Parts: sequence; C-alpha cells; structure tokens
Amino acid sequence: MRNDREDILFCKHDLRGVIQYQAEEMGKEIEGYGRDYILKVSVEDLCDYLESKYRINPIVLLKDKIYIKSHGETDIDVRYDIDRFIPDKSRPFYVKGTSITYAMPYEGDSALFQCRASTFTTSPPRAEITKDEVLITYSEVTPDPAKIKADFEKRVADIESHLRFVTNDITAFNNGLRQKAKQKIEDRKARILKEQGVVAALGYPIKEAHGMPASYAVPDIKRKVVIQKPTATTTPFAPEPALDMANYEAILKIISDMVLVMERSPSAFKGMKEEDLRQHFLVQLNGHFEGAATGETFNYQGKTDILIRVNGRNIFIAECMYWDGEKSLLDKIGQLLGYTSWRDTKTAILVFNRNIEFSKVVAQIPEVVKKHKNFKSQLDYKSETGFRFVLHHNEDKNRELILTALAFNVPK
Repeated sequence: MRNDREDILFCKHDLRGVIQYQAEEMGKEIEGYGRDYILKVSVEDLCDYLESKYRINPIVLLKDKIYIKSHGETDIDVRYDIDRFIPDKSRPFYVKGTSITYAMPYEGDSALFQCRASTFTTSPPRAEITKDEVLITYSEVTPDPAKIKADFEKRVADIESHLRFVTNDITAFNNGLRQKAKQKIEDRKARILKEQGVVAALGYPIKEAHGMPASYAVPDIKRKVVIQKPTATTTPFAPEPALDMANYEAILKIISDMVLVMERSPSAFKGMKEEDLRQHFLVQLNGHFEGAATGETFNYQGKTDILIRVNGRNIFIAECMYWDGEKSLLDKIGQLLGYTSWRDTKTAILVFNRNIEFSKVVAQIPEVVKKHKNFKSQLDYKSETGFRFVLHHNEDKNRELILTALAFNVPK
C-alpha cells in the first residue's frame, strides 16, 4: 500500500528553467558590481567565486548506507481492497498490518528530485524526500519479504535512472559555467570602457607591413562550498595600453613559423647561441609588423629579449631560453614577471631544446609552470608543443597576464 507522504518525483519543475534561473542570477550579480570593481578585479579569481556559487551539485545516492528506518504494527485502510467486501467506501476501514520504511541517504540538493530533465519517462518513481534521505514505505496486511525487497530494488534503480538524466543536464551547465561567467565579465568590462570613451587608450593597433615577401609561409596545420568573493583595490580604474589577442596570436605565429625555417635549414642555424636566434626572430617581427604608437616597436633592450613598448610600458614581452631542467624555466618565468607591472600584458617564453629528448621536455613544461607561485590557471591552447597560462603580478593578484610557452627543437 502506498504511503500518502510519498510524492511523484522528477515532474514538478522543468530543470531547464532551474538552470536558466541560475545563469540569469549570475548575470544579475555581475551587472550589479561597481564599475571600478569589475575593471580592476582578477577575472580568474572572480570566475572561481562565481563558479563555486552558481554551480549545481548533483544528487549522489549513498546506496551502501541503506537501512530500515522503522518497522512495526500499523493500521491499514483496506476499503479499496478488491478482495474484501466493504459496503461503505466513503470512510476508512482499518485492519492491523505491518509497516516497513527503507531509508536511503543522499548528498546534494533535494530540490532536484522535483525537476524533470531534458530526458524523462512518463512513469516516474515515487518516494518521500527529506533533507538527507529518500524514504520508501511498504504497509501490508500480510507482507511478503521477497516481493517487498524486489520492488524496493526496482524503485531504487528507477530513481537512479532519472537522476542520471538530471545529472547529464547539470554537468553540461556546470562545464560551461566558468566560460559563461568570464564572457559576461568581459562583456560588461567592454561596455563600461566603451561608455567611458577609453577604447582607443586601451588598444594598441598594429598593422601588417605591406610588401613584405612571404619568405617562410607554411600552410596551417589543424592541430557548494562557495569561496570568498575576491577583493579589488579601491583606487579609481586607470586604463592601460594593451595588445589585442588577434595581434598577439599573429606575433606567436611568426615566431613559430620562423622555427620551421630552422628545422628545414638546420645547417644554417647549427650552433647558434640564444642571442643569435633571438635576432632572427626580431628581423622577421620588424619586417612583418610596424607599430602605430612607436617608431621602433620591436627592439632589444638590456636583458629583455623581445618586447613591444607603448607610452613607456611593455605590453608584449618574450623571453628566450635553452631548456636546462625545471629550475631553468622557473627562473625564466621569474625574470619575465620582473618586467611586467600592468594589466592584461601578453607574454611568451620560447623554450629551445637541443640535447634532451624533446617529447619529455614538452611534457614537463605545463607541470613546471603550475608549480610557480604566481600560477592561476591553464587555458586551452591548440598546439602540440605550446601551452597557455594565466599568472598574476608579483605584488597584486588582481593584475593578471597571459603567458604562452612555446617549445622548439632546434639544430645542434
């Protein structure tokens, strides 16, 4: 006999609406931040906070902890029992029977038991849901243990099946949550900057030099615990010069293409030192790009290998190094960070390998970078021998830079 406290599960609310509500609430929070806060806060740290706050935790059934919560004598209303003659069915007719209640603990948000996923059935299971347990009760005049056990196992399997549907939808939402948060943050930043009329001050236009022969052109090769909300400095936001991603990628492609020349003509580059290799990159970069803000955009100054300067500030820096173990890369990252002290700087480290098995060097690079104290996250980067990371400035975790590490096997 069915327990009156049991509900039909997975049908009361549309899970799509719940997910949409979570996304909208996150968007409202981002729109509600102060202008200076959104412009100055660490995007990665804010995404960490928003992701932890708005992700939906799926339900996990703790089947190994199922137990009998209660059992004993009870009154059972048998007025609708077809095997009994009950002349007046307008009121209960009780007989003594046995009640057995199974309890299955779970973890997660109980509200999800009431949500219908994008995949569902027309005969959802029934159960009583408390804040931490699924309760299934059997009340029988003459209970059959084998029948009760079989039915209970079937209902548990049915609940598991529906939870998989729910979890699939939740996982898709959670997996895209961080990127959605980052996009909303960047969109709001862009709108604020446009309204303030400072877009021109933030951009550093670089145009392709006309007439430069394509001496080494190659075809493209397809390769719910919420953390604390991050703080930002209270001083008003001041726009900084920045290199846009399109030109950043163009610079990195020129550098990568130049290495292909080295691979195809190894004798011409055999035995070259780091400084000599660097000069070849500078020649190609100066030939293919010209700076709109400075007469000599790419130059070599002091120990900085390759840089772009605007208004006295370096907005692109690349450091060259020969691989000599983990420490050599960590030292080079520290050296590069010493040159960067402003927002959204694009940087690169060119790792040349000569004497060590190249595949082992490539495999070590991301693990070494993650050990650096300024490491924040690794970004997607479609390259067989390159990796991209977000690091923070030495003195301010809200000031972030992009580091692309490119590894090259050069002639001995």
